[in-house]
Amino acid sequence: MIHAEKAPGTITAESEANPHLDRRLNRKFDFHILPWLFGIWLFSFIDRSNIGNARLAGLPQDLGIESGTSFNLALLVFYVPYILVDVPSNLLLKRVRAGVYLPLLITAWGAVCTCVGFTKSFAGLVVCRVLLGVFEGGILGGVIIYLAMFYRRHEMLYRSGLFYCAAPLSGAFGGLLASALGLIEFGGYVKWPWIFFIEGAATVVFGIVCFFFMPDTPGMAKFLTDEEREWALKRMRIDASGSTALDVDHEEFDWSWVWMALKSPQVYLCSAIWFFLLVPLYSFSLFLPTIISGMGYRSTTAQLFTVPPNMAGFFVVILTAHLSDRIKSRGVFIAGGTVIGICGYIMLLVSDQNRVKYAGTFLIAMGVFQASPMLMGWAANNLAPHYVRAVGVGIIISIANCSAFIGTYIYLARDAPKYALGHSISLGALALTLILTGIQIAYLNWENKKRDCGDRDVRLVQGDEHRLGHRHPAFRYTL
Repeated sequence: MIHAEKAPGTITAESEANPHLDRRLNRKFDFHILPWLFGIWLFSFIDRSNIGNARLAGLPQDLGIESGTSFNLALLVFYVPYILVDVPSNLLLKRVRAGVYLPLLITAWGAVCTCVGFTKSFAGLVVCRVLLGVFEGGILGGVIIYLAMFYRRHEMLYRSGLFYCAAPLSGAFGGLLASALGLIEFGGYVKWPWIFFIEGAATVVFGIVCFFFMPDTPGMAKFLTDEEREWALKRMRIDASGSTALDVDHEEFDWSWVWMALKSPQVYLCSAIWFFLLVPLYSFSLFLPTIISGMGYRSTTAQLFTVPPNMAGFFVVILTAHLSDRIKSRGVFIAGGTVIGICGYIMLLVSDQNRVKYAGTFLIAMGVFQASPMLMGWAANNLAPHYVRAVGVGIIISIANCSAFIGTYIYLARDAPKYALGHSISLGALALTLILTGIQIAYLNWENKKRDCGDRDVRLVQGDEHRLGHRHPAFRYTL
């Protein structure tokens, strides 16, 4: 067992602590950052999934794609650029001012969403969906990296939950809004175009406002005092357990960080878990109005019936995110959520009663939505420093989003009204999610025990300890 002395100036959690200043910082960050991230994710999910609401408002009939798989193709093409841009977008966020880059993406996708309402053909719809994927592709990874610049590892999950709860809320709010907008007939545009006109224009306005209020990094946050700014940077180095000597304002890109991310087992385990989780999450978000219409409800009624399950998911995301940071655990909540979601899909498959099927949609929303921010936090918690996190999170999201090639094609018009194929595939994906979550918990726990026993101390004499990142013997993985 090799023990190396700490280099002079090494900061440890034991040597410095300032809980009063921590609380003050977190309050300021919560007030000045989280509302904008919440809005970003709310508009993001509304603008990517409102096509499901437009489907019930006559979009397939007007564009001549009411039969076959053309509608599913329009859903699928969104994810091709969405997957490809993630890693480069995360690296751009580190080079370009985050307070400019993220609002720029928001404003651009809002403009594209507005243009969907003017679409008169299937080809036009496909082009718009591709452009939406280009501009939305960097948002999720960008928000995770952005949060990690301001909050410590075991403060992040609750904040991730607070912004991610906008996803189920968007389903509820989007259903209510679509039920009203889908009734508008004005200026030659009937029903569904107005869903895109109004929601897209609102996104553009929100994006422009974000330009003026989102800080780039803690070191550039004008709402902090000099003392708060200095501590905001220092505490992130403390939280990294000596794995880096640089703060987010001074860290420079190096290909060694990319290589470290590529060699990390947790990157691929998280990718696989998230891949199978996103199969039901995406299909549920896109097809919930369709699933409910398959129970015999139509148009406006089906739109309104999407609201309660999504609201249930909204509250569960907030609750589990809070509890997860309290006990500093992620995997157990993901496992629990998948079990709840599995029960929901079983209810959809085996029951002939609409009340039971509708209750199943509540279990799916509560189980699946809360698991996704858990995975975001899990991935970000176990990768360090910032450039490793940017690359690793980008890889994870890119691989995971390949599940869209499954999720967008499992609910087909020919399978109405029971949609047994879609429910069965989603059920199987959640079962695999549960198994892989158990494997990752076991691996991380094994690695932590190795570090507790000193089996990884040899790394301290093999090079610069401040470039070890999450491989540093003092770094402990979050389970």
